[in-house]
Order: sequence, then structure tokens, then C-alpha cells
Amino acid sequence: MYLDEKNLLDIYNRCSNNNQLDITREIEKADMKAFVNKTGGSFGDYYHKRTLNKILNEGYKDENPRPHYSDGTPAHTISINEVVSRYDLTKGECPILTLRPIAWKSAVKEIFWIYQMQSNKLEDLHNLGIKYWNDWNIGDNTIGQRYGATVKKYDLMNTLLNDLKNDPYGRRHIIELWQVEDFKTPGLNPCCHMTTWNVRNDGITDTKYLDMELKQRSSDFATSVSINELQYVALLLMVAKHLGYTPGVFTHVITNTQIYDRHINQAKELINRKPIPNKAQLILDTDKTNFYDFTIDDFKLIDYLLDKIKNTNPQLKFDLGI
Repeated sequence: MYLDEKNLLDIYNRCSNNNQLDITREIEKADMKAFVNKTGGSFGDYYHKRTLNKILNEGYKDENPRPHYSDGTPAHTISINEVVSRYDLTKGECPILTLRPIAWKSAVKEIFWIYQMQSNKLEDLHNLGIKYWNDWNIGDNTIGQRYGATVKKYDLMNTLLNDLKNDPYGRRHIIELWQVEDFKTPGLNPCCHMTTWNVRNDGITDTKYLDMELKQRSSDFATSVSINELQYVALLLMVAKHLGYTPGVFTHVITNTQIYDRHINQAKELINRKPIPNKAQLILDTDKTNFYDFTIDDFKLIDYLLDKIKNTNPQLKFDLGI
């Protein structure tokens, strides 16, 4: 914990009439700000260290795992349940990591593949310069009736955009990739499977803020959580820009958070690394307003000191559970 005793006591006194959940949330918010002030690191760095510590200290090992490593060895995991992180984009809070370099452009391009192109074809992904999905080829150069193919089949993206425009304060703005009918065919079931969207206004200027919650059933945390969070922040920016709303709060809920047994040393290394002071923010810098027109050139990750991060906190190698 990065809070000192005085600040912690102040929070308890201020929240004395509230329930334990309110106190816990206040402590986390204050502790995160203390971490950023003391280390200069990102909000993503804070959640990363916190969650990896909890997995190593409190996690449980699975039995009879479905995934395996490329050499055929069963890929066991150490897990915890129900992890929540929250980023207020209006305050410049960003999930990017400085504990290791993050290929942020590939993350955003994957979102294009799923929600713009609405594709499951590996060729389309290769044209975007991404090949790490190749291990999930079902034999026809696709990943099966999953992800982008599901978005297209049920017209999920257009339905969301139209509903948010015509009924902004409705409470049914959901994209759900977990479609059981699709699972009757081969393919990897989606990990990031549901987004829930809500519009709110500030009651003063009538500014409409768009908040989004990502629900993820399973996260290979050390390998991909920062990528997942950054790409869904990008999706929130795109939808907000299309509608003329202001990007608000991004909340990430992971049901089962794990590291693989071959990632333990990497997890310890990440915990021990010092963040690189930064004020990185992902922004969508364009006059375009059509969701389907945005390209990677419209995005900027400002104040992300990539060269310094590569030198100080170099990339780590992770064996994938396939």
C-alpha cells in the first residue's frame, strides 16, 4: 500500500457512516493516486502490481486444464476471482503499462478486426500486421464463428450505435459475444465477451458522458491484460466520437484472473520493476465521426516513453497456453 497512516485514517473517519464497500473503494482510489504521485507510473502499473501480488499470495492452482503449451505440456494456472479496475478517462487515467513495452497499435487494430471489419478471417488480421491469432486457426484460416463473425451475424455493433443515439439513457446497451448457438461449431470461446454502455450527464452543461464496462470471463493477466484494457478504451473512444459524447469511465471486471505456471518468474519480475514516470494517454485525434472510418493513424498514445521503457523495463517472454 502506498498510502501513509494519516491518509488512511482520514479515509476511515470520512467514511465512518458508510458501508465497508465505500471505504474499500475510497482506499483504493487514494492508494492509486498515492502510487502515481510517488512513482510517476501509470494507473495500469498500479493495478498490474496489485493484482499480480494478490495472485501470487492468494491464488489457487487449477486441475486438468484445457490449455497446453506448444510442447504439449498441460498449461496450469494460478488464479483469483473477481478483479475490478477502473479508469476515469476525463482525468487522464490510462491502463497502459510502463513495467514492460506494450504494442498498443496492434491492440487497437485487433478492435478494428472485431468491431469494424467484423471478421474472423486470419488473412484480414495478417493484413493489419497481426499474426498471434494463428494458433487458433480451426483449419480454414479463420478462428471459427467467433468474435467479429458473431458481431456481424447478430448486427451487434450497428444495433449498439443506433440504440445509444436514439435512447441514450436506456439501460439495455449491451454487446454480448457469448452466443451459445455459435459454440456448436469449432473455435475459441471469447474471453472479453460483454460490454455494457451507459450515458450520463453532468447536470450543469448537459455534457453527455459515455461510460463502458468490459466483462471478461478469463484473463491471462501477465500476458495480455494491458492489451485488453487499452483496446477497449480505444473502442470506447470510437463509439463516443461517433455519437458526439465525451468518453467517461472505463471499468474492467475479470471473473477469473490467472497467470500460467510458466509465468511465475515473469510476474515476480514485473512486481519488482520500477515504473517509468509518464503521463501517457490514448487519444482519438481526428475530425472523422463515423465509427467505420477510423484508422490507426487517428489514434495517438501521447507521452508514452517507449524507448526508455524498452531500455529500462525490456520485454519479457511468455509461453502461451493454447
